[in-house]
Amino acid sequence: MSSYIFSSESVGEGHPDKVCDTISDAILDACLAVDPKSRVACETFVKSNIVVVGGEVTIPKIGQKPIGSVIDIDTVIREAVRGIGYTNDDDVFHADTLFINNYLTTQSPDIAQGVDAKKAEGKKHAEQGAGDQGIMFGYACDETPELMPAPIMFAHRLGRELTRIRKTGKVKWLRPDAKTQVSVEYVEGKPKRIVNVVISTQHAAGTKHSDIEKFCIDQVIKKVLPKRMMDSRTEFLINPTGNFVIGGPQGDSGLTGRKIIVDTYGGTGRHGGGAFSGKDPSKVDRSAAYMGRWVAKNIVAAELAKKVEIQFAYAIGHPLPVSVHVDSFGTGAVSDEKILGAVLKVFSFKPADIVKQLKLLRPIYSASTNYGHFGKEDCDLPWEKTNKAAALKKAAK
Repeated sequence: MSSYIFSSESVGEGHPDKVCDTISDAILDACLAVDPKSRVACETFVKSNIVVVGGEVTIPKIGQKPIGSVIDIDTVIREAVRGIGYTNDDDVFHADTLFINNYLTTQSPDIAQGVDAKKAEGKKHAEQGAGDQGIMFGYACDETPELMPAPIMFAHRLGRELTRIRKTGKVKWLRPDAKTQVSVEYVEGKPKRIVNVVISTQHAAGTKHSDIEKFCIDQVIKKVLPKRMMDSRTEFLINPTGNFVIGGPQGDSGLTGRKIIVDTYGGTGRHGGGAFSGKDPSKVDRSAAYMGRWVAKNIVAAELAKKVEIQFAYAIGHPLPVSVHVDSFGTGAVSDEKILGAVLKVFSFKPADIVKQLKLLRPIYSASTNYGHFGKEDCDLPWEKTNKAAALKKAAK
């Protein structure tokens, strides 16, 4: 198609699902701070004034001692919620008055033996294997400075600005729950015009809709979106239901891992289906997706392609990917075969090597949780670096 419209959405950290992602990653970081070799798979559910956490946590450093002997899970949860901003007097979901149910247990030994770098009955090697089977994708393009698709980056910019302003305390009626969406018109494959912008933001009771609309257009949209891409036809839809007082977990339930498209590329490219938050890097759902982004971003930074997608797949307990595939969608400066050959020379896709290359055994994951795991150049996330571009360019000659 010579012309089409593509839309992507983002959600604020006060959205119920993102509350859950934030709590799960806060618990993960707390475990990694105690022991970098911690195994964590933490799921969170929220509704009304209740938080439920469950899953598997093993901290080798403390042996058979319960996790509560080294980490105050309740405090971690309350501080995560406090950081989001659920501390207003009118919040039903409030950091200080939450009811918390903790159902965290230790990791299955059957899973552990497949992942551990040692021999076990029925295991055909002594290397660290993938924590599960699955397929992962990485993507990058030259549409934005972050080498991300324009619609999702624009939606994230709106959400981050809303949150920044809210946390200054200067706009008293702003509340944590919010959603943003941007529709971009593409002409001959390039983003040309913003067709419409949607912002739904939770607010205090009694706030005039006209005040919310003026604030969102003048102080958020026009401040962060490129002026050259908006014109008199660009439509702004602000709190289209007219009222958004009841939000967050009071208004809707939330669950870890339900915003996987928001977390990645906004629907551009494909997705393997695995969620990220609450999982330590032995889980390739997370670490290999980060690896894919790192590889794809370096391919575009090396000017080997204008946009590229990489896919690889794993079998649980196996130390090598069972497949690796590169697609430059016809934008490659060299053939896809040459790009793939260069990728395999420069990068190792073994799970243990992914962890080592990206230095993933650190409590860095709370910085990734909100407004996309990719495209954040101000958070010092290792998979956003373009430090392999020169090596790739050389290997592709």
